[in-house]
Amino acid sequence: MRFTAYCSPAAVRVAVKPAADRFLEPHRVFVSSFCGNSRRSLVPARNLYVRRKPHQHKSLFSGLRMAAIDYRQLEKNIEEVEVNIRNRNATADARRVVELYKQFCSMTFQAGELRKQRNDNASLMKTAGKMSADERSVAIAEGKRIKAEIAELETALAKVEEEMEFEGAKVPNATHPDVPIGEESNATVLQMSGTRRDFEKDGFEPRNHVELGETLDLFDFDAAARVSGAKFYFLRNAAALLEIALVNWALSECVKRGFTPMTAPDLAREAVVSGCGFNPRGEGSQVYTLQDSDLCLVGTAEIPLGGYYADEILEKSELPVRMAAVSHCFRQEAGGAGAATRGLYRVHQFTKVEMFVICTPEQSDAIHEELRQAEQDMFDALGLHYKVLDMPTHDLGSPAYRKYDIEAWMPGRGEYGEISSASNCTDYQARRLNIRYRHKLKDNRYVHTLNGTGCAVPRMIVAILENFQNADGSVTVPEVLRPYMGGLSVISAPASNGQMHE
Repeated sequence: MRFTAYCSPAAVRVAVKPAADRFLEPHRVFVSSFCGNSRRSLVPARNLYVRRKPHQHKSLFSGLRMAAIDYRQLEKNIEEVEVNIRNRNATADARRVVELYKQFCSMTFQAGELRKQRNDNASLMKTAGKMSADERSVAIAEGKRIKAEIAELETALAKVEEEMEFEGAKVPNATHPDVPIGEESNATVLQMSGTRRDFEKDGFEPRNHVELGETLDLFDFDAAARVSGAKFYFLRNAAALLEIALVNWALSECVKRGFTPMTAPDLAREAVVSGCGFNPRGEGSQVYTLQDSDLCLVGTAEIPLGGYYADEILEKSELPVRMAAVSHCFRQEAGGAGAATRGLYRVHQFTKVEMFVICTPEQSDAIHEELRQAEQDMFDALGLHYKVLDMPTHDLGSPAYRKYDIEAWMPGRGEYGEISSASNCTDYQARRLNIRYRHKLKDNRYVHTLNGTGCAVPRMIVAILENFQNADGSVTVPEVLRPYMGGLSVISAPASNGQMHE
């Protein structure tokens, strides 16, 4: 009896529709603002707005808006924020946000004054039996006027708050002072590690991973295209074992560093996706959404891990919390056609081990360096040649305060390719997800969140196949992975009986 090992795509054509294929509501961030003694919160579903009851707490999942940015600090540091927006090539209009915030505060104060008048009028009406007919008529008319004004003002206030939230969502995180400004080409090379293999000295021309995969029967892109569409794949034989080995090895390495190993859902609510700083809907979204549902396929385990502690207050002694999760990752954008994106390098679905840390603000810079070092230690153990980059402002997205990318040399492609990143998002995600810690009694503060790639499987397979190929077309398995592959040391073409050679 013969079995062939496979790793198959989890998505099929009929299961998910890209957001661009249908009408979708615009993305809106969860925001709560407080002015004077009056509070108002909005429920996002179907644009229904409700006033929060006094006993209700701020909650991401109740639909109550969360403070994604500090509007008072934004107003205080408006010029600095505008410079940051320009440096990050963002589309936010900070002055418009401040203008809307002032308008919101003024209207909120007016609404409070009207409610006070309504209460005074209600108290007056309790003595209606002692009033003359004319006095009662005046009091009743006044009550109706106040009620109508409150209704009109609250409608206008809801519109102002919605626009304030929408514009405020465009404001990116602050930026570390050492981050280079500009496009990706401006990235600073912080370190080069390992030695680039000299194939000329070895006496043969390196092949790319697609060619190697065809010879060694490792991939089936055609069958995956029939099942799921372009940019999906089946892994076969040693490639399937290599994926499982990489996941197990990477998780084991994370556990050695104090991370809690986890598996994570491949689906997350839109509130969690947007809370992590990703746009689940609308133009330019890279997120797959499920039709007639608020669920999205996650693009990284960072999303479910970020939502894991949403709406919670952690004890300071619990921090930092280190989690490492394996999940499938789904992304719409697959790049243009051409040799650089062929095969496994840019796909719609892949498996990834992700590291995620929740900590205090004082801890986050040091933990960012720890994440970077953990990634480097793993790539050193595999024997890869790579460079570490401090990514410039245009490449940070909205959440990251600072981001390190690691690019490995891929000889078959003839260039470096990104294999991991590590980002410090400070309190950007925590504010949206409402994750806080108890700094001291009656002083709860937002945590900082960080994330780093433990192992993005397809690109790691690309790097391994292309760097450790042999003249006869076989591939030497890195020593650290062999115990996770049943002792397999060399990947060769399967024999006629389907068995894989050692």
